[in-house]
Amino acid sequence: MKKVLILLFITQAVFSQNASKIDTGSINGAKYRILFPENWKGKLVMYAHGYEFMGSKPAQSQNPDFPKRMTPFLERGFAVAASDYAFQGLALAQGVDDTEALRQYFVKKYGQPDSTFMTGHSMGGGITLATLENYGQNYNGGFPMCPLAGRIYLQTRKEFDLFATFNGLFPGIATSLHDIFDMSKLKEPISMQAGFRKAVLMKKAIYAKDSLLAVEFAKHFDLKPDDLAFSLVFGEGVLRDIAQKAGGNPYDNTNTVYGRFPNSLLVNQKAERLAATVSQNTLFDKYDRTGIIDKPTLALHTIYDQLIPADMAIVSYENLLQKQGKQQYFSVKYTNGQGHCNFTNEQTGKAFDELRNWVKTGQKAKAGFME
Repeated sequence: MKKVLILLFITQAVFSQNASKIDTGSINGAKYRILFPENWKGKLVMYAHGYEFMGSKPAQSQNPDFPKRMTPFLERGFAVAASDYAFQGLALAQGVDDTEALRQYFVKKYGQPDSTFMTGHSMGGGITLATLENYGQNYNGGFPMCPLAGRIYLQTRKEFDLFATFNGLFPGIATSLHDIFDMSKLKEPISMQAGFRKAVLMKKAIYAKDSLLAVEFAKHFDLKPDDLAFSLVFGEGVLRDIAQKAGGNPYDNTNTVYGRFPNSLLVNQKAERLAATVSQNTLFDKYDRTGIIDKPTLALHTIYDQLIPADMAIVSYENLLQKQGKQQYFSVKYTNGQGHCNFTNEQTGKAFDELRNWVKTGQKAKAGFME
């Protein structure tokens, strides 16, 4: 679990020796950090970070470990500019706006780069795609990694359905959806560290109740059994965040028929059922995914991801691209990584090089497995 924490915040151990200059500040309430390599020659990567639990510290701009993850870009001579966003939690639309404001600041202060790429991990991968769909004229290409790629309502609905079905089969272990979306019972978000401690206790309770059922249930949601408890804790944080920002519950499963369980009848009979109390448009409309891109975009994904399963992320976005006739701008590389955004710097650098070559030559990067 400790490894997952590191990946969620997209950090690693030591400061990169390739960063020779740092520009920090704040734009419209969003702190930012710009790293310059020693050999900077006018190239820029705009980077969008992933989901952060509300109240998580340190923020990206203050985190001394952040530059290590940016090494693949810095060592290739790219400056890296990254915004904290004006608020934490689900901040996809805010991330798009704050990243664009930072890009404009960069151009005004340092001049127009000779090439600009957009990239990010997790929710930041979703911000990457939304940026390309809405501000693509400012970029040469995009590099979404382990991205929240599909329509945001549908991808966060996964967390809702996970709770609805889990609480029916394992009552009393996870928080009830009724409590999560009860606006009179809103709670302060817990820290990621507290979340891990809670997951350890939940895991023991799940296995004690029915370990075989736990294995079957986890498989339905493309989870390894040991990751089920943490996925629930993470999902609770996301759903509480959504409840606060939307002012209620944007999901409705009163007519949902859940399938592909070993005993789907039992699951449907016992699942928690809630009607929506607010429109999904309240929170998810701005920069909702369209599939309208016109710049080379290379996605990188692990074969196993406990937070954003590869098929959910990639297939849903592919469907949008096919509807818009934009498949020629999208290619996907996958690794044997076993966890959310679990890439090596070497894999990141290699995939980024393939994207740059696509931009330079016009020859589309070949989709497929990456060592």
